[in-house]
Amino acid sequence: MTFEGKPESQLYLGEKYQAKEKPIANGKARLSARQKAKEKCDLPRKSLNTYTWQEIQRHNQETDQWLVINRKVYDVTAWADRHPGGREVLNHYAGEDATDVFRAMHPDPDIVQLYLKPLLIGELAPEEPNQERNKNSQLVEDFQELRRTLETMNLFSANLGFFFLHLAQVLILEALAWVIVWHFGSGWLVTMFISCLLTVAQAQSLFLQHDMAHLSIFKKSKWDHLMQIFVTGHLKGLSAKWWNMEHFQHHVKTNIYLKDPDINLEPFLVIGDLQPVKYGKNKIKYINYEKQHLYFCMVGVPLLMPVYVNLKSILAMYRTRAWKDIAWVSSFYIRYFITFGPFYGIFGTMVLIYLVKFLESPWIAYVTQMSHIPMKVSKEENQDWFSTQVLATCNVEESFFNDWFTGHLNFQIEHHLFPTMPRHNYHKVAPLVKSLCAKHGLPYVNKPMLKAFGDTLRALKKSGALWKEAYRIHPQT
Repeated sequence: MTFEGKPESQLYLGEKYQAKEKPIANGKARLSARQKAKEKCDLPRKSLNTYTWQEIQRHNQETDQWLVINRKVYDVTAWADRHPGGREVLNHYAGEDATDVFRAMHPDPDIVQLYLKPLLIGELAPEEPNQERNKNSQLVEDFQELRRTLETMNLFSANLGFFFLHLAQVLILEALAWVIVWHFGSGWLVTMFISCLLTVAQAQSLFLQHDMAHLSIFKKSKWDHLMQIFVTGHLKGLSAKWWNMEHFQHHVKTNIYLKDPDINLEPFLVIGDLQPVKYGKNKIKYINYEKQHLYFCMVGVPLLMPVYVNLKSILAMYRTRAWKDIAWVSSFYIRYFITFGPFYGIFGTMVLIYLVKFLESPWIAYVTQMSHIPMKVSKEENQDWFSTQVLATCNVEESFFNDWFTGHLNFQIEHHLFPTMPRHNYHKVAPLVKSLCAKHGLPYVNKPMLKAFGDTLRALKKSGALWKEAYRIHPQT
C-alpha cells in the first residue's frame, strides 16, 4: 500500500494531489511539508468516533473500504482510484490493520499524513487492542520495536555511490558491447559474446529498477520518479506503471491466492497445496500439471522475459494509454536500433534484442521464483506483517557472487519486511531478523543457491502430484 511512489500512477507527492499545499520543489520545501504534516497531527482534535474491530471488519468490500493505521480509522473508498500504488493494494487491506504494511511501503510517511488527514473518520475504541485479536500482539510489538531500532541506526538511508556504481556497471557493459562489435564486426562468436555482456547489463538493470521502485534515493520525489522510469523504460524496455502496480501487490500480500499476481500463474502452472487440488477436483486440465516442473524448465524459464513479461507490459500500456511509458519503452528500442542497427540491420537488431532477453530469462526466472514458490502459499489468513513475510519468503546464503547474481535479493526475507531499505544494508539487518524469528518460533529459512533452485522444481512437482491425485479420485461433476 503506497500513497507515495515513483511512476506516473504513483504520482510525485507534491505535484498532482497535493492536499492544498504548494508543490514541493526542493529538499527544504520537502522538509517544510514534513514539519507541517507533523504540526497538523499534533494539533488538538475534536472528539473522534470510536469503532470496534468487529465494526471495522465489515467494511472490507471494494465499494466500502476502511482500514486502521496506528489506531486511527480511515475510509479510503473514494481515494482508492487515485491511490498512487493502485487501488488493489488498498482493497487487499480493507477491514484490517494496515499499520505495518503502511510503514513498510512508504519511504516518507510524514508527508503521506497530508493525504490521510481528510480520510480520517475515527479511531479504535479505548478497550480495543492495537491489532485484530487473532494476531500475536507481542510479535507485532517486537517487530515495531525492531523497526524503530533500525531507523535509529540509519539503515533506511541509501548510499548514492552504491547505486551509481551499479548504474555505471550497466552503462559500461552496454558501451563495451558496442565497441566490440564496432571493432571486431558482427560475426557469430562476437554476437554471442556481446549478447552475454548485454544479458548481464539487462539483469543488473532489473535489479536497479527494483531499487528505484522502493527507494527515495535522491530525497526528491521527482528525481526518484525520473530515475525509475529511465531505468525501467529506457534500460529495460518495460512499463514502469505496470511493473509497480504488479510488484506492490506482490509485496503487500505475498503468496496469497488471488492477491499476489506473482503466484497467479494459472492456467500455465498451479502453485502451492490448494490451487492444484481445486483444479483436480474440477477436472481442469489445460496442461498435464503432473509434468509442470518440466514445462517450467523447458518453456516457462526461457520465455518468461521475452514473451510473458514483455507481453503483459505492452498490453498494460495499451489498455491504460500510458503514453509516458510508451515513449520511454520506445526509446529502449530506438537506442538498440541506433547502436546496433548499422551492424545487424533492422531484423538482425530485433533478433539481438530477443536473444538477450532469452538469455536473461533463466537468470531472472530462478532469482524471482526460488524465494517464494517453495514457501507457504495460502488463502487470506490476515496474519501479522512479520509472520506473513517470513513464512512466504526464504533467503539464499550470502556470498559475493550470490549477492551480485541476485542483486541482493538473496536477502528476500529482509527485503520483504523492509522494502524501502536499500539493499546494501540487508546483511546488517539479517541477524536481528533471525533473532526475532527464533524468539517467536518462526522459521528463518536460508539455503545454498543450488538447493533453492532445486526446491523450486520440487515444489512444482509436488503441486503437480497433488493435482493428479485430486483429478484421479474425484469423479466428473
